[in-house]
Amino acid sequence: MKRTIAGVVAVLGLLAAGPAAMPATAALPATANGTTTIAPMLDQVTPAVVNIAVLSRAPQAADNPLLRDPFFRRFFGDIPQAQAKPQVSAGSGVIVDAARGYVITNHHVIANAQEIAVTLKDRRRLRAKLIGSDEATDVALLQIPAERLTALPMGDSDRLRVGDFVVAIGNPFGLGQTVTSGIVSALGRSGLKVEGYEDFIQTDASINPGNSGGALVNFNGELIGMNTAIIGPAGGSVGIGFAVPTGIIRAVIEQLTEHGAVRRGRLGVAIQDLTPDLADSLNVSGDQGAVIAKVEAGSPADRAGIKTGDVVVAVDGRPIHSGTDLRNRIGLVRTGTPVQITLLRAGQERSITVRTAK
Repeated sequence: MKRTIAGVVAVLGLLAAGPAAMPATAALPATANGTTTIAPMLDQVTPAVVNIAVLSRAPQAADNPLLRDPFFRRFFGDIPQAQAKPQVSAGSGVIVDAARGYVITNHHVIANAQEIAVTLKDRRRLRAKLIGSDEATDVALLQIPAERLTALPMGDSDRLRVGDFVVAIGNPFGLGQTVTSGIVSALGRSGLKVEGYEDFIQTDASINPGNSGGALVNFNGELIGMNTAIIGPAGGSVGIGFAVPTGIIRAVIEQLTEHGAVRRGRLGVAIQDLTPDLADSLNVSGDQGAVIAKVEAGSPADRAGIKTGDVVVAVDGRPIHSGTDLRNRIGLVRTGTPVQITLLRAGQERSITVRTAK
């Protein structure tokens, strides 16, 4: 099973029907017997990457709303229902908390699951409990029995640079754990129309169907993203893959752990990217930021004093590069949380605190 949306494939493939280790702390590639290698780092990292098998059932004909319409059934009667056939699909996941047995994966890997099984590198097979899932970011949180697990430490995806070396680990085509390497090809990718909140890391490390939910790690053995989608005209890797950054993953996990769902805040504004022409007309310097195109009356932004034409350049001290960036940042802030908005108005910088609402 895989999804293709505007040429983007969510990488979910098909299957045929000891004591907790220390976090990985390996550094740059080492030289062993005259060979440059990252094997020592992988020895520490790969036990934290798991295979996920999902049992689900195809929608039955009874799911068609016409068959629940009394008028339709009056003329056509009850139509015999075909028995739904079970489907087994495969993906990947990453253990992020060994003590609590928390495993992250993609929402599209476990969507409509009846049963979820996690297979560790040491071949233990464990039944997983779904803690919560967020379709908008394509992040899901599972829990497995917390015994002799290895967790992968999270790195800071905000510190990534184009050209950084990365390694993708997952379960392509249901073959079992596989490692590929490459670089960060681009940052902040959006507009792919895969999920609602997009801030993808792009990489040329090979990602294929079945890699969904797997780890994208740096050469220090830190998780910096979760492999999610590819652009693949033929359904396979052509060197353009995408991963959800840990900056988003952290925020989603926090809410899924507490609420089982993400409770998104809002400012009540319409936004657009800052272009050079807009910057000139608004008397602001620079070409990065989000322009407030409209403020909803009575909204949190309105009550805080944000006005049409303001240019948001930072949220809680973190730079805002575009309208999409602002939407992502606010969309990952829980309802009722105060945020500090740094903005430019008539060339002057101001700081405003806004408490997000539903």
